[in-house]
Amino acid sequence: MSLRVTFLGTGGAVPTVERAASAVFVNREGDRFLFDCGEGTQREMMRSGTGFAVDRVFVSHLHGDHVLGIPGLVQTLGFNDRTDPLTVHCPPRTGDHLRDLVHAVGHDPAFPVRIDPVAPGEVAYEADEYVVRAFETEHRTKSQGYVLEEDDRPGRFDRPKAEELGVPVGPKFGRLHEGESVETEDGTVVEPEQVVGPPRPGRKLAYTADTRPRETTVEAAEGADLLIHDATFADDMADRARDTAHSTGREAGSIAARANAKRLALVHISSRYAADARPIRRDAREEFDGECILPDDGDLIEVPFPDAD
Repeated sequence: MSLRVTFLGTGGAVPTVERAASAVFVNREGDRFLFDCGEGTQREMMRSGTGFAVDRVFVSHLHGDHVLGIPGLVQTLGFNDRTDPLTVHCPPRTGDHLRDLVHAVGHDPAFPVRIDPVAPGEVAYEADEYVVRAFETEHRTKSQGYVLEEDDRPGRFDRPKAEELGVPVGPKFGRLHEGESVETEDGTVVEPEQVVGPPRPGRKLAYTADTRPRETTVEAAEGADLLIHDATFADDMADRARDTAHSTGREAGSIAARANAKRLALVHISSRYAADARPIRRDAREEFDGECILPDDGDLIEVPFPDAD
């Protein structure tokens, strides 16, 4: 069951040759999501090979570097003969502005575009095996992040134990693994807990977009397998980060450490670090002992299950 993250835009408000405006593409076993869609997202999708088959867009806030790619993407999807609806999730009281953006320059989409405001703490999207929830962030406008969290998986099935108890190889194995008791040929009832281990956690992905370090992020990202956090500045620009409601690499590292995240990806890198953004990662590593990533545009990360080892 794959969970792949492609960083389409890792730059700050001003794009550079190396870094486009904010956009993260997530593919969970064929469910394709965009978290923000800044200017240039389409080109990065082509460069990265993700394709344009997006099911949902999760907008963090309405600053241009996070949404100005939406009108062009919608038009391209129409040119590609899309008929399926596209749902755009967004913070409360931003839906009207997004509708205006979708219809920019008088363009009417060739397919339904549904705008879905969702408040922090609410479920934006629920599927059979996972949910996407919004959580509160702190920026200079109404903003929020999102967490994709999978359900727990069944525990490991102990086949030798099942055979020892007289369960025949076949459908009864599956029924036990799904939580049903079964009966052997001699009438003995075998309960699932006799042959199935404790539930195993699914994966968790957290995306903050632009934000100051917040306790709400620590809570939302608790135990995340991957936390994608604003790290616009290095620590020597902490005052600038505070004034513009962004985070430094050190602050992102501290949040990841407090949340017990396994991996941290640093994004929204200011254009002032176009030549060298390594100081941001260096600062983050002083706070966070886990894997710390400074992704480039086009980088792809596979998120494994917690017990993959």
